[in-house]
Amino acid sequence: MSEAATLSRSDPGQAEHVDVLIVGAGISGVGGAYHLATQSPETSFVVLEAEPTYGGTWWTHKYPGIRSDSDLHTFGYRFKPWTGTPIATAEEIRKYMGEVIEENDLGRHIRYNHRISSASWSSAENRWTIEATRTDTGAPVVISANFLWMCQGYYRHSEGYTPQWAGMDRFRGTIVHPEAWPEGLDYAGKRVIVIGSGATAATIVPNMPEAAHVTMLQRSPTYFRTGRNAIEIAEELRALQVDETWIHEIVRRKILLEQAKFTDRCFAEPERVKEEMLANLRSILGPDYDLDTHFTPSYRPWRQRIAFVPDADLFQAVAKGNASVVTDEIEHFDETGIQLKSGRHLEADLIVTATGFNLNVLGDIDFAIDGKPLAFHDTVTYRGMMFTGVPNLCWVFGYFRASWTLRADLVGDFVCRLLKHMKEKGARRVEVALRPEDRDMAILPWIDPENFNPGYLMRGMHLLPKRGEKREWQHTQDYWQEKDEFPAIDLDGAEFVYH
Repeated sequence: MSEAATLSRSDPGQAEHVDVLIVGAGISGVGGAYHLATQSPETSFVVLEAEPTYGGTWWTHKYPGIRSDSDLHTFGYRFKPWTGTPIATAEEIRKYMGEVIEENDLGRHIRYNHRISSASWSSAENRWTIEATRTDTGAPVVISANFLWMCQGYYRHSEGYTPQWAGMDRFRGTIVHPEAWPEGLDYAGKRVIVIGSGATAATIVPNMPEAAHVTMLQRSPTYFRTGRNAIEIAEELRALQVDETWIHEIVRRKILLEQAKFTDRCFAEPERVKEEMLANLRSILGPDYDLDTHFTPSYRPWRQRIAFVPDADLFQAVAKGNASVVTDEIEHFDETGIQLKSGRHLEADLIVTATGFNLNVLGDIDFAIDGKPLAFHDTVTYRGMMFTGVPNLCWVFGYFRASWTLRADLVGDFVCRLLKHMKEKGARRVEVALRPEDRDMAILPWIDPENFNPGYLMRGMHLLPKRGEKREWQHTQDYWQEKDEFPAIDLDGAEFVYH
């Protein structure tokens, strides 16, 4: 990029200008800042974050037991070894991210309390103009950038998804969504119902020991994997005093290979994989527990995300009687709890709606290209990170079946390589376009629902870009191949159009 100089923020006549603007200081944005600072140190950039600090999910979510559902050896960055337990708390993850920021002097690039409202592209100027508001002062902010790097995640932090059931207004207790957990919420000695069956519900249920009893109410079961919250090979290598950098890389490779094999098995022999997972739960819950009803999903493994339950804490809580699972549908709420369609009534003082989230497509920002609103759902994605007709923009959308950050690192390498290539070509604009050989390609929804179909994606599929039937026009969810494919992308291929 040729315009490297940054204008003074105090210059009254002009907007500040940078080469790259990163949206979000969560796990993707901090990683992106690291890659720019280390791989492209001549590039000027800023990171705009709406919250008062870094962390994204790990800052906004405050519910009991908040933790990763991916191991930190792969959810952590490839460039900074993770030395703690593989499943980590939000506090531990933020501490790790804070070290990345401090060790690499990234703080000077990050501006907190900046909520972006619009992003407008001008082909005449070959730049984006970003309008934001300081959430701490209310002051408007305008920054222009040659390249926009969307690292904001894919769901709305401010508003979780809660179905509207009849009678919710009649309930005399408290109803909360995990994304809006009130500070100091007192649930000691109270009867708690957690509605949901995903990773959030599985985290909350065993982490409310002060409650009188916790019931996980689910419409249908979810697959879970359990195991000790430790990696045996990491412990062995540490006992041998192997350098942590080596341990990090070895453990990452081992986990990734095992994940790839497990995913392949889920497609090749789903019934056998299902029985193995259920046998593990049976060993904890006992032979008389109704696994068929409560922990046997109707779909094959990995059609929806499989959460890891460290040390089987959810199932240990059920086995000990501290928690229970009810599989049923809600008829309505009433003054004292929830009436189920089976006729059963659940009494409650606190109801937690761990019912998912809302997709946040492109950060709820109003996008326009040359004055025309961007119809994101009409574009076709290039490898899940660039979009036809959208110049100088890249989006980090991670993996569902592997850690999000694996893809954030791959995209970081790609963006830095693309920026360097543009500078070498003297190009100020790049976008992707279907090639002549793609003209008759079938255009399909973002992801195949037969492959992966969680509720939040199905509810928001109409908002997302399209995919093509060819691999390069898809977000494949396949790290094991993409780790080799991304570095080999031909930046002079016909799909890249430079100006």
